[in-house]
Amino acid sequence: MPTASNSSRFRSKTLTAALAFFFGSIGAHRFYLYGPRDVWGWAHLLGTVIGIPGFLLLAATQRESALGWSLALPGAVSLLAAFLAAIVYGLRPDEKWDAQFNPHAGRHSRSGWAVIFVVIFSLLIGAFLLMTGLALSFQTYFESQVEAAKSISQ
Repeated sequence: MPTASNSSRFRSKTLTAALAFFFGSIGAHRFYLYGPRDVWGWAHLLGTVIGIPGFLLLAATQRESALGWSLALPGAVSLLAAFLAAIVYGLRPDEKWDAQFNPHAGRHSRSGWAVIFVVIFSLLIGAFLLMTGLALSFQTYFESQVEAAKSISQ
């Protein structure tokens, strides 16, 4: 895992959590913390680029495309991981945040209500998207099983 401790640049916990919430699926929070060479930031971006056509394919085929499911999975993982990252970064105590990301910055983090709201909305939206994805996945699976059973019984 790359470390951000060798730099004297101040990294805001609130901004990091907000970047993870709004632009985390393209790796913005990772690039802010670790720079453009961060492999996991590029993995977020790649997952989203692969996932968008998958979601479009699933919408066009009414969730019947196996290729669509395969392509959508990395996008969903990237999106949900970004919301989780916003929660984890937002809930980290300021002292631990500064010890890891701002040891030589000369400034100390003072998180306020903004980071709490980012955490709350990340939890709400992330949980909603996770439950929606699971419900659609299970519905599609069970509908396919019913259709298979109908074709066998005829």
